[in-house]
Amino acid sequence: MKLQDLAKEKRINAILYFCKHTKFLTETKLYKLLYFLDFLHFKEVGRPVTDLEYFAWNFGPVPSKLFFEIKEKKAPKEILKCIIEEKNKLTGKKIGLSFKSFQSPDLDVFSEREIEILKKVADIFRDAKAKDMTEITHLENEPWQKTIESKGERAKIDFLLSLDKGKKIDDELAKERLKLSGEMKQLFGEEK
Repeated sequence: MKLQDLAKEKRINAILYFCKHTKFLTETKLYKLLYFLDFLHFKEVGRPVTDLEYFAWNFGPVPSKLFFEIKEKKAPKEILKCIIEEKNKLTGKKIGLSFKSFQSPDLDVFSEREIEILKKVADIFRDAKAKDMTEITHLENEPWQKTIESKGERAKIDFLLSLDKGKKIDDELAKERLKLSGEMKQLFGEEK
């Protein structure tokens, strides 16, 4: 399987996993779950799981590529099938998206460590609502908050910002793995 195909499969199956193993899965909550999955994994092993890039938007970190794929209905069909448009009961006007799936995720695309973190994130935030998670992503000295302060809203959040507290790997090793990941994408082709 090509590198970009594996990254796509991991994104799809992480979303399917969160659909089946968490409650109140709105679009905002989904983006926060993916953020925690990627940043926790990066903090421990020096690379994200899904290969998504996150940006510091007003309400927290957003994987903008996925955001626009969903908005423009260009996301993979497995993800599009999970989307439920929430509407105001009085006006019928769209008020947001939630996600539900009856398809089981394929956990074989993940490493054991990735599965461990995927399950941990789902367990921690199973019953949380997006607004509760927003407080966590906005904490002092966390990557979203550091990015907002140093680069402003809509700036890309650097994965290296996750290494400041409780380091599992050293900064140089993380930088090397991030560089290698970028080189692999160039060699084997970036997903369009």
